[in-house]
Amino acid sequence: MGVRSWFEGWPVYRQLTGTDPLGRGAAAKSDGSRALTARTDTADSMARSVCPYCAVGCGQRVFVKDGQVSQIEGDPDSPISRGRLCPKGSASKSLVTSPLRQTTVRYRRPYGTEWENLDLDTALNMIADRVLAARDETWEDVDAEGRPLNRTLGISSLGGATLDNEENYLIKKLFTAMGALQIENQARI
Repeated sequence: MGVRSWFEGWPVYRQLTGTDPLGRGAAAKSDGSRALTARTDTADSMARSVCPYCAVGCGQRVFVKDGQVSQIEGDPDSPISRGRLCPKGSASKSLVTSPLRQTTVRYRRPYGTEWENLDLDTALNMIADRVLAARDETWEDVDAEGRPLNRTLGISSLGGATLDNEENYLIKKLFTAMGALQIENQARI
């Protein structure tokens, strides 16, 4: 590299002689910065999602490379957040990729002191058995005056704020079909 080419490659020289007098564009770029690419450029695919934290429902773009989440950023097409995320939403990649994240069903038996792993089918069967038992034990056909009730007060639901309308609709239909009355959503509280 000669003195002339070194001098012409100097950012201050490019700033003073080029079309970028404030040094915010081409004049400020070096060979190293020209070679940089965004983390999202190398992703295999992108999926849209909703931030899992609060009830605002900010849109997220989840980038995947080699089957793993590589980046999560705000979705500029979201009418709610317009591409912006709060600090918790911005850090939600660690929620998915943290080595401390639980990826199995954990269960501690009544009066137990240790957690144990359960397979998903076993855990779902335990939940179904307990829901049916609670419904059977607390079912009310009629009130004291003989009026039909067909309800249970032994089951309730409190939905999360990140559930969308369709999920809330299905939860409401399921719990109503089981006879539950206490069906609420965090976003309405």
